Amino acid sequence: MSNPRNQSGLGGVVYFLGLVAAALYFTFASVQGDFGLFNRVRIDAEAEALRAERDRLAEDLAVLRNKTHRLSDEYLDLDLLDEQARSVLGLVRGDEVVLR
Repeated sequence: MSNPRNQSGLGGVVYFLGLVAAALYFTFASVQGDFGLFNRVRIDAEAEALRAERDRLAEDLAVLRNKTHRLSDEYLDLDLLDEQARSVLGLVRGDEVVLR
């Protein structure tokens, strides 16, 4: 007949190895997994980069809205109109000399 002492010792080793394996798995998952620390750091960095891009685009939008308002029928900025006609259309006044 088998010794009950040996069976409980083998069962304890198997139980202990199971606990160690579970601990290793959960440790790995908490660091490398989909919701792990490394993924969290990457997501935070990506979010910060997107916030910076959003702020830059908001500034660009404010500049474009200002130019649009200054060229609208309600408020016409003649200096801006002259600047845009020169740069976009390549227009010059009759009393100017163009050097190329």
